[in-house]
Amino acid sequence: MGRPRVLLADDHTLIVDAFRKLLEPEFKVVGAVSDGYALLEQAVKLKPDVVILDLNMPLLNGLDAGRELKRLLPQTKLIVLTVSEDFEIAAEALRNWASGYLLKRSAGPELAKAISSVLKGKSYVTPKVAQHLLDEFIRDPRPHHTRMLTPRQREVLQLLAEGRTMKEVGVVLHVATRTVAFHKYRIMEQFNLKSNADLVRFAIKEHVIGTQ
Repeated sequence: MGRPRVLLADDHTLIVDAFRKLLEPEFKVVGAVSDGYALLEQAVKLKPDVVILDLNMPLLNGLDAGRELKRLLPQTKLIVLTVSEDFEIAAEALRNWASGYLLKRSAGPELAKAISSVLKGKSYVTPKVAQHLLDEFIRDPRPHHTRMLTPRQREVLQLLAEGRTMKEVGVVLHVATRTVAFHKYRIMEQFNLKSNADLVRFAIKEHVIGTQ
C-alpha cells in the first residue's frame, strides 16, 4: 500500500510550500489549490485520502467548500487548518463534515499526527480548541442548546442591529468578514429570521439593543 494521498487547499503559497515539505516524507502530496472552487474541482479529479483546507479561501470559503466536498467525496477525510480559534466555527465544521481542526500556529508538530488519526477513523482537534469545546459542552450538554445565543453571536447581533456592515463588524471584533457572515446566517437560520429587519427586531427582543 502506498503513502496516503493528501491535497492542500490554502491561498498562501508560503504556507502550502512549508506544509508540503513537512508532509512529503510520510505522505504523498498530490496537489495544492488556492480557492474553494479549485478545491472542489481538483478533489473530485484526484480523489485524495485527505484534504487539508483553510477556512478563509477566496471565491468559495472553506466552510462551504468542506460541506460540498463531504457530499461529493464522503470517504475523503477533511482537516481544517486555520488561524481561527472560534470554537463555534470549529463545532459547526466538526459536526457537519470535518474530521480534524488544527490551528496554523501549532500545525507543525500536529499535522502528521492529525492525518494519521483521521485515516484511522478518529477525530483530531487541536488541544486549545478541544478544551473550549469541552468546556462549552459541560456548561450546557443539551443537544439543542444552540437555540440560545452564544456570547459571540450576541456581539455580532448587536453590531449588525446597530447598522454596521459585516466588514465593519469584522474590524470591531478583529475577525474576518467571512466569520461575521457565518455568525449572522447561523443566527438567522437558528431563529428563523428572513431579513435584516427581522434581525433588528430579534435584537430588541433579546435585549441586545434598546428600542431608542
